[in-house]
Amino acid sequence: MTKDAPTPVTVVGLGSMGRALAGAFADAGHPTTVWNRTPAKAAPLVAKGAVHARAVEAAVEASPLIITCLTTFEDTHSALEPAAEALSGRALVTLNSGSPAGARAMAAWATGRGARFLAGAVKNVPEAVGAPDTLLYYSGDRAVFDEYETTLKVLGGDTVHLGEETDLAALYEMAVGAMLLPALVGFFQGAAAVQARGLEAGSMVRFAGKWLDMIKSLLPVYATEIDRGDYTDAASSVNLFLAGAAHDTELAEEANVDMAWLAPLHDLLERAAAAGHGDHSISALTEVLRKPAQKA
Repeated sequence: MTKDAPTPVTVVGLGSMGRALAGAFADAGHPTTVWNRTPAKAAPLVAKGAVHARAVEAAVEASPLIITCLTTFEDTHSALEPAAEALSGRALVTLNSGSPAGARAMAAWATGRGARFLAGAVKNVPEAVGAPDTLLYYSGDRAVFDEYETTLKVLGGDTVHLGEETDLAALYEMAVGAMLLPALVGFFQGAAAVQARGLEAGSMVRFAGKWLDMIKSLLPVYATEIDRGDYTDAASSVNLFLAGAAHDTELAEEANVDMAWLAPLHDLLERAAAAGHGDHSISALTEVLRKPAQKA
């Protein structure tokens, strides 16, 4: 392609996120080819000017840059297997969930067929695709990232290359993603409790947002404590959280809300206190979560 000509892109997988990715490329003027096992999902993108390939082989052959957006690495491998020979010389970027081991296996398969490989992750909802502050990160072949960085930034302005190690994006995807379900279940628990008083869950949103802002502000502090291995300057100690655990039981009974999901967290607090971290920062839970290295 010439310097000023938009890069042709193929998007494989047209779930809600895949459709958002393909739509962003089409809206930005990139010749966009799409493929999905369910062809009907391509129709809105065709209306935007995308080309619907009837076979995955044709989709891969249409562009030098292939973006896949399926659920897992296994799904990605399965979808691309019929087009394996066509991958040679092309850049393959996977945007799906999966473990670091899955990313390494996917990279080995792709590069074994001559593809240049990046694994990536979209750290936002489909509606945020294309926004200047939407975060996507990638790992793997740096030359691929450098060549297509401008094109990839169509998907989100906060675009980061983590390193040459192929599995880094999957590692960070899981490490950061681990925060999501506990935070959401905490909100859902609170919603059930306020509804038990005849109040609307919506009445919590402003306050929950402020609470999340406060948690965000603490992350650099906790990260520093963890990296240093020094938990002695405790603004919020393990014992403080442990004392609050009793209130969870009281609220569960009063609001008739199942809070059994908190039991493992309470156990974690108790184990941390038993290990001598009671007066230490709550970030000392990291030491309890970290299993001892196995002897060879």
